[in-house]
Amino acid sequence: MHDARILMAGCGRLGQRIGSALSEHHHVFGLRRQANRVPLPLTPVQADLIDPATLAAQVPEVAVAIICLTPDQYDEAGYHRTFLQGTSNLMAVFEAAARPPQRVFFISSTAVYGQHNDEWVDETSPTDPPRYNGTALLEAEQRLHDSPIPGTVVRFSGIYGNDRDGMLSKMRDGSIAPDPDSGYTNRIHEDDAVGALCHLVERELNGSELAACYLASDCEPARLGDVVAWVRQTMSCEPVRPDARRDSRVGSKRVDSGRLQACGYQFLFPTFREGYDSMTRHPVP
Repeated sequence: MHDARILMAGCGRLGQRIGSALSEHHHVFGLRRQANRVPLPLTPVQADLIDPATLAAQVPEVAVAIICLTPDQYDEAGYHRTFLQGTSNLMAVFEAAARPPQRVFFISSTAVYGQHNDEWVDETSPTDPPRYNGTALLEAEQRLHDSPIPGTVVRFSGIYGNDRDGMLSKMRDGSIAPDPDSGYTNRIHEDDAVGALCHLVERELNGSELAACYLASDCEPARLGDVVAWVRQTMSCEPVRPDARRDSRVGSKRVDSGRLQACGYQFLFPTFREGYDSMTRHPVP
């Protein structure tokens, strides 16, 4: 299906990239408090998710909505306000509309899981967030699921990419030197984060069945020690610093993205090796 109307609620870096990709075939609206920061080819919508009055007046009629938010401040109050209140306000507008979206997607995180002993987690695993950010996301997910409008949550693991290279830079400058038995880490290249979400949206628009939740992480969870060892063996790196940070096992889990793969998504970067290699071969100018 082409030329569908899609709302991107939240136009930070990831939202802009998803919206831009979808706009190749669809009419995408970008909702943001400062509409002048919504890039072309998205159609700007100026509204504040925390202000229900602006939402009711400005939210357009769309076939699909994507909620992709960034907290206005990185503390418990900021996460609660942005994710729970913002999502609740937008869902209330949709629920009151004469023609609500046929599906709402919510961008969440694997931070909703509290497993820390190398367990595998999938969409059916218990959620017990250890920190307030995961708690706020889980509450926003529940608001989506409580709605009569069909919703799909997509839980991303750590997003990295050409200009999300903080961890790679630390590996290369010797400021991270984890123990060999360090905890498992999970990641997804930003190109795959965009690709996975677009894949699910297109399935919805084409009438394919979707689940209520997907985990979006690459195909190989890896111990941080193994990742750093590979980077240091294959790339030019500085000597390990005397004060290099050692990894702890807190939060060590393995994310299973089998459901996403089973519905037809093929990763561009199935492991950290392809992803990090692409960043050094084709860096952003």
